[in-house]
Amino acid sequence: MIISVNIKPDLQDFKDLMQKTDSLLNEEAKQKSEYFRERKGSLLEDDVKLAIEECAKNSPFEGTIEKVSGQKFPDIIAAKYYGVEVKSTIEDHWTSTGSSILESTRVANVERIFMTFGKLGGDTVQFLSRPYEECLCGIAVTHMPRYLINMQLKKGETIFDKIGLSYDELRSLENPIRPVSRYYRSKLKPGESLWWTGDNGEETVSATIKLWKNLTKDEKRWYMAYGCVNYPEVFSGTYDNYALWLTSQGVVNTHIRDLFSAGGKEKFVLNDGTVVLLPAIYRKIKENKDLILKILQENGNFNSWYDKVISVSRVNRDISSQVLKNIFS
Repeated sequence: MIISVNIKPDLQDFKDLMQKTDSLLNEEAKQKSEYFRERKGSLLEDDVKLAIEECAKNSPFEGTIEKVSGQKFPDIIAAKYYGVEVKSTIEDHWTSTGSSILESTRVANVERIFMTFGKLGGDTVQFLSRPYEECLCGIAVTHMPRYLINMQLKKGETIFDKIGLSYDELRSLENPIRPVSRYYRSKLKPGESLWWTGDNGEETVSATIKLWKNLTKDEKRWYMAYGCVNYPEVFSGTYDNYALWLTSQGVVNTHIRDLFSAGGKEKFVLNDGTVVLLPAIYRKIKENKDLILKILQENGNFNSWYDKVISVSRVNRDISSQVLKNIFS
C-alpha cells in the first residue's frame, strides 16, 4: 500500500482516478447491465465507491475513499479534499436534477468535486464523470433552487457562464440565489415572473400556498393596498403583474379583478361641486389611505406613485388628480 503524505493529491491524479473509475464501471455495465438498472440512490453510490476504491489502489488515494453517511454533499470523498457526487437517471439521456445551489450540507474541506452520472436507461448502461461545475446547465426549483445536470454540456454552456460567475465564486456568496435570480429575471417574457424569488432578488417568498378566502381581514386589506402602491397599472384594469406577485407570496386569488373593482362606482365631489362617479378602486384608496401612506413610506415615494396612477388611470387626468389630492389632503 502506498501512503501519501500529501493531504492534497494533485488534481490530475484525481482526474486520472475518475477516468479509470468510468472505464471500470462501463466494463462492469456491459457484463451486468440489468444489475445496474436496478441500482439507484444509495445503492449506486455503493457501487461507485467500490469502483473508486479498486481504481485507487497504488495511487495517492488508496485507503482514503469514504462514502459520507446521511444527507451530505458530495456523496463520496477522497483524501478529504476531493469529492464525488453520484447521480443517475432511468431514462436514455444524460440529464437530471442535481443538488441544491445553497450547498448547506457540503462536507467541510472538500474543494474539488466531480459528478459521476449513471445513464441506466436505453440499450446500454453507461457511466460518465466530469468536474462538477462543467455539467450544470441551469436551475430548477422544487422545494429549493437546484442545479440542472447535463453531462454532455459543451464549453461555455454552463449556468456559471450564463451568470458571469465561476462555480467557486457563486458557492462562496452569502446569498447565491441573488445572481441566479437576476439572470433568470433578465430572460423573462412579458407576463412572466420568478415565483420562487418574489418581485426582486431581496424578497422572501412563501413556502406554502393558501386561498385568498382564508386570509384574515387585515391580510386582505394589506395585500390590496400593496397592490395599489406597487402595481399602479391596476388603476387601468390590468392585473397580471400583481397576480403573479401575489402567487409568489403563496396566495391564490381566482377573482383578482373583484379585489379592486367590486362594489360598483363611487361618488366624489370635485372642488367646483361637480359630482363624478369613479371606479371602485378610488373608494379603496379613500378607505385605506392611512395604510397606503404607510406602505408608500416603506416602499416608495408618494409623488412618484401619484404621477404613475394619474398617467395609467382610465379616469380623466384632471379629475383623477383632483380626487387623489383631496383624499390625501
